[in-house]
Amino acid sequence: MYQIRIHGRGGQGVVTAAEMLSVAAFTEGHHAQAFPSFGSERTGAPVVAFARIDNKEIRLREPVFAPDVILVQDKTLLEVADVFGGVRPDGYVLINSSESPEEMGLQKLVDMLPPGHVMTVPATRFALEKIGRPLPGAAMLAGFAAMTGVLKLENVQAAYSARFGGRIAQANADVAQAAYEYIMAKRQEAQNA
Repeated sequence: MYQIRIHGRGGQGVVTAAEMLSVAAFTEGHHAQAFPSFGSERTGAPVVAFARIDNKEIRLREPVFAPDVILVQDKTLLEVADVFGGVRPDGYVLINSSESPEEMGLQKLVDMLPPGHVMTVPATRFALEKIGRPLPGAAMLAGFAAMTGVLKLENVQAAYSARFGGRIAQANADVAQAAYEYIMAKRQEAQNA
């Protein structure tokens, strides 16, 4: 079972991202679930959402305490919450930032996880360019797909198309494409280094 925890702030589409992740996984023939955990339900408040992907029925219904993947949609949460808590020793971390993990002071986390398992993607920048709003969800899910190979890019795009349609679906597909290509290029750079 693949367990994913998504951290962000209210208004960033954290819950929608978890739902889209489960739809993309379901499209690929997996069993999936997604659910949020709210504190103060207001714009800007910390929000956590969870998703699970498996090849068999998922009966577990509790929050994800030992994630295989952590997606951080708002890097300011690094200063106020233990977003990396419980990450598995072979886990993945993807952070929405234009800075590298090392530039963000995360060398200890980089050293703790396997090479290439801690990455950043400028998800908000891609969203602003393509959607016109700071909604990093599609970029984060596409980055997750590129990092792990658990999902295919086209299924992430299809999930957004099924939910939104029209111009919004196409904008999210473009955001996902940009993030996927960005992460794949970063992975290629690391392999060539």
